Amino acid sequence: MFPEAGGSASFAHHAFNDTVSFISGWALILTYIATIAISAYTIPPYLGHFWPILKESPAAGTVLSMAFVFLLMIINVIGIRESSIVNVSAAIMDLAVQILIVVLGALLVFNITTLHAHIVLYWPSWENLFVGIALAAVAYTGVETIAQMAEETRQPTRRVPFAHILTAVTVLVIFAGIATVGLSTMSPTELATEWAHDPVAGIVHNLSIAIVPHEMAVKWFPAVEAQIIVTWVLTAVRELLPALVGLLAASILLIATNAGLIGISRVTYFLGRQGFVPGVLATIHPRFRTPWVAIIFFSAISIVLLIPGFFAPKAFINLGGLYAFGAAMTYFLAHASILKLRDKYPALHRPFKIGANFKIGGREIPITSILGMLVTAFVWLVLVITQTYSRWVGLGWMVVGLGVYFLFRWRKRHISNKITSTPTSFNDSQR
Repeated sequence: MFPEAGGSASFAHHAFNDTVSFISGWALILTYIATIAISAYTIPPYLGHFWPILKESPAAGTVLSMAFVFLLMIINVIGIRESSIVNVSAAIMDLAVQILIVVLGALLVFNITTLHAHIVLYWPSWENLFVGIALAAVAYTGVETIAQMAEETRQPTRRVPFAHILTAVTVLVIFAGIATVGLSTMSPTELATEWAHDPVAGIVHNLSIAIVPHEMAVKWFPAVEAQIIVTWVLTAVRELLPALVGLLAASILLIATNAGLIGISRVTYFLGRQGFVPGVLATIHPRFRTPWVAIIFFSAISIVLLIPGFFAPKAFINLGGLYAFGAAMTYFLAHASILKLRDKYPALHRPFKIGANFKIGGREIPITSILGMLVTAFVWLVLVITQTYSRWVGLGWMVVGLGVYFLFRWRKRHISNKITSTPTSFNDSQR
């Protein structure tokens, strides 16, 4: 309906006012900064398959994380085409490896009895439950990026909804398969402890153990020639799987890091274009035509957030909570904007609508937005109450942002009033 950069900040701008739009955009920037830091921070453990020091030394892993952010910062300054090539290339490889894991798991380790035994009904404390839900929101990193790219997309009214639907279906199918394989190879306790930092690597480790090349070849094929070929193929797969998973996970996280940078550049450009932040943040590079100042500035903040990784390896949990703080606020305002727009502009053309609407006073009200708004508001409150780091850093970020926003707007109005109120003589105007 509004194919422009800004995502939820754009929705809030059309639905409410400048201040609400800024709050949504500033919370969204916090989400992207945390996304960049989280994703970059978790790349090195998977690359530890190739360089063990990355698993053994927090300092080495943190340095590499910072290097990834710096590299992607340069790529995004150069342009969206180059940034998209990185994402598309990594995504193709990811899907191929994930499909391979699901197929091998279905053939080699899937066991309904084992799966059923590993699915244990467990009810955590209320605090852990809602914090878990909030942290699980990290899995949706990148969803907002689709909306951010609408302004630069051909036929956005058709392609943006299609991209969202295709993403949802792909993620559900692939990771339902991977979760099934995972619970067929190990218990949830093993996944949450021994393999907490690299769960997919744990799944593949157990999958590799289940591959016994010669025995399987003899079982599947009676011909000796076929057995030799199958044995060779299975041996190669068993040896290559851990390396492929290391590359798979690293590339997925690289995509998420890059998605954060793409999102930051677009939402900052929107805020600058609306006059909500100092114009320098929306400055477009004369050659590359990208908001390079914003990309560099917020990338630097993400790098600073990685510094605790040198001495506090559990910083990931704090970053996850910070992401959830910004995401819950942003999604709450997005849902609220949809509801407000249904009332404010009921006749506006809507190229795509989710079903499950009901009418109140002639206005269509989407049930999904009501539920989304209530749930995200509740999750946000739980985070603020229970998570000290998210509470103070998140609220501090919002207070500083609003302070800059109101100061900038006041100064802008003050200068504007001064110019309009200054009397100008005929000779002055001629000059």
